[in-house]
Amino acid sequence: MGFSEREVIELLANVFATHDKRLLIGIGDDGAVVTGSKQQVLTTDIAVEGIHFKSQWSSPYEIGARVAKANIADVLSMNGRCEYLLVAASLTGEETLEWIAELARGIAEAASEAGAIVVGGDISSSPSLQITITAIGQTERPITRGGAQVGDLIFLSSLTGWAAAGLHILSNNLNTHSEVAVKALSEYKNPTLDLTLDFSTAHAMADVSDSIFAQGSQIADASRVALVIDTSKIMASDEFMSLQTLAQELNCDPWQWILGGGEDHVLLATGSHLPGIQIGEVVAGSGLSLQGQAAGEIKMAPVSWSHFNKE
Repeated sequence: MGFSEREVIELLANVFATHDKRLLIGIGDDGAVVTGSKQQVLTTDIAVEGIHFKSQWSSPYEIGARVAKANIADVLSMNGRCEYLLVAASLTGEETLEWIAELARGIAEAASEAGAIVVGGDISSSPSLQITITAIGQTERPITRGGAQVGDLIFLSSLTGWAAAGLHILSNNLNTHSEVAVKALSEYKNPTLDLTLDFSTAHAMADVSDSIFAQGSQIADASRVALVIDTSKIMASDEFMSLQTLAQELNCDPWQWILGGGEDHVLLATGSHLPGIQIGEVVAGSGLSLQGQAAGEIKMAPVSWSHFNKE
């Protein structure tokens, strides 16, 4: 190991340093002290090398940003605004201080983009690299998966499938440099969060971390309604043609990416007059089904991401 714990803590304290007035006591004590709100959103995720990310595929900056955004998206999906992140990392000792600094910068910049700050955490040694982030936010009105109503329309904050396409390129070691392939790789390594869209009037909402199949079914089950996805509306979206072109180039099914792929961290919501892409409607019944131009050709394939399936 080429560094001490004290060196890492001093490095992280420097990277995460802030003069934000919300932070009353920061890194250096046994706990952080921050200002709070009446209704707080708390969520946590663990990311493990070889399961959630691979160092040979992504830079430390991208890994840090990607893990942070997964947590921030969960706060957004609850109609919250992320305020604070706590970061715990288990390091193998093979990392350099420069590598750790880049990881921290990725986390810090993803937090800053969302209006949040890193206020503390922990480090330890481990046979494998693991990063755990806890996000804390606030909300005036939590939006859950259980609020969908018959008559609601279904919306995506942006088109899903890009991260799954990037994963396919990386996992198959494909040598492609088209503009759409570069976008897919970027969205897998460091996904874009739809931070500027206002979904505060939604009735139900979820972060598409697993897939539209998975999160749509969860909303249907929690709300005791049925979600009907209209593939024709998805095909009419601005990004569909680009993703379809990439799928044809790689001899893949774009619908498996769009409906069965995860980790885009797009918002899936029901309601009326919401921003983004309108992709279906909520009806009486149960479960998730497809209709529209391509619906008969689409197989309800297994979700392409699972915590117990390695990439």
